[in-house]
Amino acid sequence: MGTNYTGVRVSEFIITGFDHLSHQKLLGSLILIAYVLILFFCSTNFSIIVTDRRLHSPMYILICNLAIVDIMFSTSSCITMIAVLLAEMKSISFYSCFTGMFFYHLGDFTSTLTLTWMAVDRMLAISLPLRYNSIFTNRRCIMSIVATWIIAMIALSTTAEAAHSIPYCQPIMKYVFCDYAAMIRAGCVNPGPYFSIPSLVGWWLWLLGGHFTLIFLTYVVIVWTVLRLSDKGSKKKMFSTCISHIIVVSVYYSPKLVSVLLTRVGVTLNLTERNALLIVASTLPPLINPIIYCLTTKELRKHLINLFTKKRVEIK
Repeated sequence: MGTNYTGVRVSEFIITGFDHLSHQKLLGSLILIAYVLILFFCSTNFSIIVTDRRLHSPMYILICNLAIVDIMFSTSSCITMIAVLLAEMKSISFYSCFTGMFFYHLGDFTSTLTLTWMAVDRMLAISLPLRYNSIFTNRRCIMSIVATWIIAMIALSTTAEAAHSIPYCQPIMKYVFCDYAAMIRAGCVNPGPYFSIPSLVGWWLWLLGGHFTLIFLTYVVIVWTVLRLSDKGSKKKMFSTCISHIIVVSVYYSPKLVSVLLTRVGVTLNLTERNALLIVASTLPPLINPIIYCLTTKELRKHLINLFTKKRVEIK
């Protein structure tokens, strides 16, 4: 990847991805509302699970971890977009940009791996119900979460080094917040070879099991197991335990699959379309995830209803 390009170490970047939009305040307000809701629902899920010992089981521990990941993932992108759109603070220091990029992709990787563990958890609970508690214990669940974060950090080390070490020609960034692609395209380098790094990392993560393919295979096993049951009530109950995860996975992977499919059929997205897809991918999953689990999981929903009921009684 070495070239003879020359550049400077810029001290800050200027975010220009929103400059052509005519309704910046409206978009900024929508992103702010989404971010506040993300913080509320993620914090609510986290607090309920941590304080109620009856919820200290693998499924809820994974939901708790996903809440942490969603807060980190959304904060790394939304804060920059809100600052640019509402506060009109378009400049961001190099190290703030680099830090935001690192935590954004760390959140992306850990989301992928966490969703995979959640799929494995549901597969074990449905396919091996009698052995589930002995196979996927709380201790093993926590170990899997720790492994997820370690794997993601190791995977990101190469991309972070690449983004930190390249020379930069100018401080203009044409995207809406700092991610790896935005930083590489701001550099005095041919971006092509540098984009092969995330591809290699993606394949590595796939080999370790953190990918849509493995999640799909777990649901093949789940469907096969459920279809073999004769009791319709049991079938409905088992499918209902998976519906929240199916929705979350669909919302998370949809923007990625759209991008991949469009690329495969030769469709080239312009900068506005890329930024729109990036905004959706960075705000919609962390907004939908906690809401879905809070509303579709009986125990969390019950706690939330009790919380609001208690507050209403106190106000009266």
